[in-house]
Amino acid sequence: MGDVLAGFHTVWEFGTDSVLIRFERGIRTPKLLQALGERRVPFEALAAVEAAPGKHGTVVLRAVPRPGADPLMDVADGQLKEGNDPYRLVLPAERELLAEYYAERIRDGLGPLAGEPAERHLVTAPTPPLTFKAYDGKASFDGKAVSFRWFWTGASSAKWKAGDQRFPLDELTGVEWRSPEAAGGHLRLVLRGDDADRRPAEPDQDLAAVAFGMGYGLVHESLPFAAAVLAAVRAKVPAAPGHRRVTARPDPAGIAERIRHLGELHEAGLLTDHEFSTKKAQLLAEL
Repeated sequence: MGDVLAGFHTVWEFGTDSVLIRFERGIRTPKLLQALGERRVPFEALAAVEAAPGKHGTVVLRAVPRPGADPLMDVADGQLKEGNDPYRLVLPAERELLAEYYAERIRDGLGPLAGEPAERHLVTAPTPPLTFKAYDGKASFDGKAVSFRWFWTGASSAKWKAGDQRFPLDELTGVEWRSPEAAGGHLRLVLRGDDADRRPAEPDQDLAAVAFGMGYGLVHESLPFAAAVLAAVRAKVPAAPGHRRVTARPDPAGIAERIRHLGELHEAGLLTDHEFSTKKAQLLAEL
């Protein structure tokens, strides 16, 4: 497309198969969006796009990512407030027709699997190394392992006695994030072979979790961290049984056409009898 659509705090730049979403820096731009900077979103990562009236004389253009396509939205799990939603573009109400136009253009670019969960992440996660301060410790991710270094001023006695923790990616199957803007906010690592019923219910007692608190585990710090961990874990975990990619069977009509073409080459003397027989057998074996 090559077009640019500028809204409040956010700019969408359209390509032929993706949209580059850039977030402005400034005191009125939510800190999460500033931390993200920019994100390229392929149209194949989207399930839908909506244009609807917003508040205070605005119109909102919002893209809806497919489940599994964006690690950030996967770990956010619907907990983000509207202002922190990286898929919202707020425009003045007088640009409603323009918003509808671009919504339709994006819909035209959606793939045939738009209504289905994505098999892999299609939007890039924040890049390690990443760190943030939780209430009871400092969390670090270097791309290979997640480390928790406990604070003696906030860590429970169970964590302090156990000492600092390090979890290689091979030991993880996922990550759970609960917003610090709600009660019980935390980041918890899901360990391979872990029995959830035997883990401490409270994150301040769980050695594979850090607890948030007032001013600790802020959304713009802990959410990109969680997304980066999830993306790295998913990249290492093989597809679960029963979810293998199914290869489509070759089209018999297409095979027949290719054999006919081989026959023409054979009759023209461009293929020997042996070459024709071998290639024909290979094509028939694909059926």
